[in-house]
Amino acid sequence: MPELPEVETMRRGIAGALGARVADVVRPPRSRLRPMTIEPAGPRLRARLRGATITDVGRVGKRVVLGLGTGDRLVFEPRMTGLVLFRDPPSAEHVRLRLTLEGAPWPELIFWDRRGLGTVRLLDDAGFRAACGPPRLGPDALGLPLEALRARLEGRRRPIKVALLDQAALAGVGNIYAAEALHRACIHPARPCDRLAPGEWAALHRALQGVLDEAIRARGSTLSDRTYRAADSAEGGFQLAHLVYARAGQPCRGCGAAVARIVQAQRSTFFCPTCQV
Repeated sequence: MPELPEVETMRRGIAGALGARVADVVRPPRSRLRPMTIEPAGPRLRARLRGATITDVGRVGKRVVLGLGTGDRLVFEPRMTGLVLFRDPPSAEHVRLRLTLEGAPWPELIFWDRRGLGTVRLLDDAGFRAACGPPRLGPDALGLPLEALRARLEGRRRPIKVALLDQAALAGVGNIYAAEALHRACIHPARPCDRLAPGEWAALHRALQGVLDEAIRARGSTLSDRTYRAADSAEGGFQLAHLVYARAGQPCRGCGAAVARIVQAQRSTFFCPTCQV
């Protein structure tokens, strides 16, 4: 679930690790849990990380990226239930990796993942460009200019909601914030990209930047499963401002009509059939 606002909140939460040194790497012993992708495996990861200085705490789309003095990058991709924390994981059994730190405000960084669908990869420069650069990932959605948004999506025949989720077109937007931005812009999620007028692109751009900024200020959205936490293990607050996401059957806060749900690209889409045309 973590999308751009949640991952950016995690990144900001661990920014104090900048300049710290990785003293050790601890992987919990094998258990009954679904194994998670951590590369390279075992002793090789520990050998490459021990002693490395954290020179950058960044983000690429839905990934937290630690730049290291060795030139490598450690990439945390939370996917459905992954969290980058510096304290109080929701459960001890789902801790997948611990980095012991020297010179940071807290003694360790933790990657926690209940479902085990996330990944942690230590990549050299070429590997990072292959995994996180174009054509795999498009430009970051946060701060993307209007002209760039139109250039990436305008000529497509795909539904606008599906296009917004295409990480190769623009990185970071997921199901929650695509639905919320389209509602704010009064655009039906099934409208093909090539049917949007110039004024609608401008409205969508304003809505998308607005909803991302507001969600980051609220420290992301913690949904009903209570999984998502910021780096300090506190819950986010933007779920209280959702206008349509996960509100099927409830009244639209704009017009009072019932919020509808459809399935697009195997994901639920929520919208107001009256406000969004």
